[in-house]
Amino acid sequence: MASTGEPSPPPAGGVLWSLAGDVRGLLMLPAALTLQVAHPAVGAGVDDHSVFRTDPWGRGERSLSSLLLWVYGGEEAAEEGRRLRGLHRTIQGTDTRGRRYHALTPENYAWVHATGFPVYRHASRYLVRPLTGAQERALYREWLQVGRILGIHDRDMPQTIEEFWPYYRRMLAEEVEATVVVRELVAADAPVPPPDRGPLLLRLLLRALWPVLLPPLARFRRFLTVGLMPPDARQAIGLDWTPAQERRLRRFGAVVRRIVPVLPERLRYLPRARSARAAWRAGRG
Repeated sequence: MASTGEPSPPPAGGVLWSLAGDVRGLLMLPAALTLQVAHPAVGAGVDDHSVFRTDPWGRGERSLSSLLLWVYGGEEAAEEGRRLRGLHRTIQGTDTRGRRYHALTPENYAWVHATGFPVYRHASRYLVRPLTGAQERALYREWLQVGRILGIHDRDMPQTIEEFWPYYRRMLAEEVEATVVVRELVAADAPVPPPDRGPLLLRLLLRALWPVLLPPLARFRRFLTVGLMPPDARQAIGLDWTPAQERRLRRFGAVVRRIVPVLPERLRYLPRARSARAAWRAGRG
């Protein structure tokens, strides 16, 4: 616990500390988001209440900023958790199976968080390195700690990795489906507006080139979203994946694993992660 009595972020220097702020983590996020919205209640909440269609870049930026606060934000992490719970208090409706949902219903809220662990575990095999058994256990403990920051009670999340996998398999067997939002997130022809952030000249250039840039970018996004999703989740949702695509993903991962580790830290880590890592090193020194 932090000095304020609030849940504290996962430990500096831990597995999640290394993964979350690494630029390779950006490539993993679409798979996690897609697995989240494969739950009918979560998908309905996003479909009914999110701005992901009208402001995808802003929503993505806010989601990433929130994630980095959970891991690297110190005492700001708990405040971010409270902000998110407040933001979700009014999100409710009816899902695709005719069931009433609320975003903060423990089962729904816990699933949104739980998906990050299997995606990080699977995607690391391609983009970073396979996690050892000890690293997997550490990552799960750290992910539970992030859940506490988000206000998820221990009783609502499996408390050990041995308990997690039966829970995860049950959710895949009984809950997940190709929701409307899943189909949009993996579509290669979904309309996406050009980025509206950054220098004016860059935004104007992107707007002019967007009709040419969007189709290959959309195909690449689909490729990574489906490929970096755990195979059992991919199968449960009904997403196709061929041996040829698997070979392409392995080749892509091999290139990423060679290039990213030799990048300077200012290019390898996102700004908040980089600052936190520098402060941690200075404190140890």
